[in-house]
Order: sequence, then structure tokens, then C-alpha cells
Amino acid sequence: METIKPNNNSLGKKIHPATERGHVNFGWLDSHHSFSFGHWYNPEKTNFGALRVLNDDIVEPSMGFGTHPHQNMEIVSIPLFGELAHKDSTGTNGIIRTGDVQIMSAGSGIQHSEFNHSSEKKVNFLQIWILPKVGGIEPRYAQKTFSEAGRVNRFQTVVSPIDEEAVWINQDAYFSLATLDPGKELSYSVHAPGQGIFTFLISGKLRVEDSLLERRDAVGYWGKEDYKFQAEVKSELLVIEVPMK
Repeated sequence: METIKPNNNSLGKKIHPATERGHVNFGWLDSHHSFSFGHWYNPEKTNFGALRVLNDDIVEPSMGFGTHPHQNMEIVSIPLFGELAHKDSTGTNGIIRTGDVQIMSAGSGIQHSEFNHSSEKKVNFLQIWILPKVGGIEPRYAQKTFSEAGRVNRFQTVVSPIDEEAVWINQDAYFSLATLDPGKELSYSVHAPGQGIFTFLISGKLRVEDSLLERRDAVGYWGKEDYKFQAEVKSELLVIEVPMK
């Protein structure tokens, strides 16, 4: 893992190779952790600004996480394939599928469970935790379906505190998805000074600034306003913008 801290003339960078992620396999759950979580701890990988957890979870058919509590955390789930059933103490009882984005503001306290809705196929989803801007809020739940066509060769904002087309989050954080054709270039501008971006490559091969990422690699950058992306092959990516303090 490479870390370059910012100075007056450069940006900060931290690379997170896929091969250096934490890994646990409990039979029913096969999970890779970008940041310290559960049974896996790395003092150099505890968070990226307000981004606390990014787990790449695969759950076996009909298996899942039983009812458990959360408090003062913004929890985002993004299915990559399969169907995930969700139930929580706000009264929500539903299913999220590929194309959906779900967020749960745990706030003052919430109980929830998540299970693979299928009895035959696995489900793979990204479980992402963001530290909240305001603690102790009333727990809330939201989910939306986003068109895959809306992210082809452009960024599609799916989580935002200000964009009514996205799911709302209790933090100055923004999640954007994109699917880039080979050779396609994009730029991303942060919403405010002091924000950083964490790019997680779902699939493909992609250059972010001076970093070349392959499937499931990630890189965090901070210290400037605009960042450049270029796909070397067809690539799917998630960009998470968060406050760095």
C-alpha cells in the first residue's frame, strides 16, 4: 500500500490493492474488507475521512445477517448481482436488486436483518458505512432504482445530501457510479474544499490520475478539486466523496 501525504505542491494518495483487503469466509458469507472490520484489523486501514467501511460481500442462497443493532452510522448497500431481503425496526420490509441503492440512517438506534432472498443463487453487494454529520437523528430508510443507461460514460449520482434524484444521506458525502467504454475519459470535481474521493473499481481496468486500477482495486485521493479518469477497457466504478475531517 502506497501513501503520499499532501503538501503545498501535491495531492494526497492512498492505494488499496484488492489483494491487500481483509478476507473472511464463514461458509455462508465470503467477504473482503477495504477497511478494518470485525475479525480483521489493520491500523493503516481504519477509514478514509468519513468513509469507515467498504465490504464486498457474497452471501449464499437463503443465508444472511440475523437481526442486529446499529447506531449513528449511515449504511449504504449496493447490489452487484442477486437479490437482498431487508427488514428493520422502522417497519421496512423489502428487497433490493441490481440497479437499486439502499441507505439506512441508524441515527439514535435501529435493528435490522439482511438475507439472500434467493434459495438458489448467491447475492453480491457492497456494504458501505459512512460516519454521520449529525448524531442521534431519527432512524430512517430509503431506496431507489437507478437506470444503468444513466451511468454510461458519465457519472450518475446515487447518494447525496442535496440531489433529490439520489438517496439522501446524513453527511456531506456523494456516491457516483459510472460504466466507461474503453478509452473514455471523465473528470470529477469535489463539491467543497476539504473533500476527498475514494474510487473502487468494480470491474475492468482504469487509470485515476497517476494510479492504474484493476478489478476490485481502490485508491483514495485528497488535496485538490478535480480528478481525471480514463478507462483502458470497459470499466465499472464507484466514486465515494467524503469530508476528510
